[in-house]
Amino acid sequence: MRLYVNIDHVATIREARKTDEPDPVEAAADAELAGADGITVHLREDRRHIQDADVTALADSVHTVLNLELGAHADIVRLATRIKPFQATLVPEKRQEITTEGGLALRKTDRRLRSAIATLQDAGIRVSLFIDPSVKTIDIARALGVPAVELHTGRYAHTWRRSDAALTGLRRAATHAKEIGLAVHAGHGLTYQNVQPVAAIPEIEELNIGHSIVSNAVFWGLEEAVRRMKTLVITARNP
Repeated sequence: MRLYVNIDHVATIREARKTDEPDPVEAAADAELAGADGITVHLREDRRHIQDADVTALADSVHTVLNLELGAHADIVRLATRIKPFQATLVPEKRQEITTEGGLALRKTDRRLRSAIATLQDAGIRVSLFIDPSVKTIDIARALGVPAVELHTGRYAHTWRRSDAALTGLRRAATHAKEIGLAVHAGHGLTYQNVQPVAAIPEIEELNIGHSIVSNAVFWGLEEAVRRMKTLVITARNP
């Protein structure tokens, strides 16, 4: 089980004052020092937090692997092919949303998405699609020729205290994806309180977690926040 730490909200704090601190590059280094297996950033079309210069700097400085989240926007796809992150995770975007609200609405005939996938893969970049935990959607992802999917855990994050239904759906989706040859990742809304049941799903090999880690870093420091999350993930997998 790999823990990729999303450092978008380090940049959110910086952009609140349009200054030069805190620095996402320093945050990535601290996260890696604490045991992160990879660093995730989302370069949004509106550049609300992470900036192009951050992505370029991180591509040069990250010692583990860089996972770049992006919409299928031509300029961002071009940037990705230039800096060549280890992985590009294609996600949906809406300008008015606070954070990503759901998975990609996949269609085999989506020329824009198919073009982005092909361009990224031609550059030697591993491509993952951020999708809802639906068997039908997983099948479309497989037909689009990607090696990996990231299951959106938002429904689970909002309902885990009241119901096991979303967790059951995640388990079913992860099993199906693995059975048809896809690598399975997961993320969105995972916290120190709810991460372990998801981390315990054997088919899931990677978690992407950001907001909860950065939020608690205010109190514990970033290295300690990453260490605590990593411990929870490892313990869930190896009780």
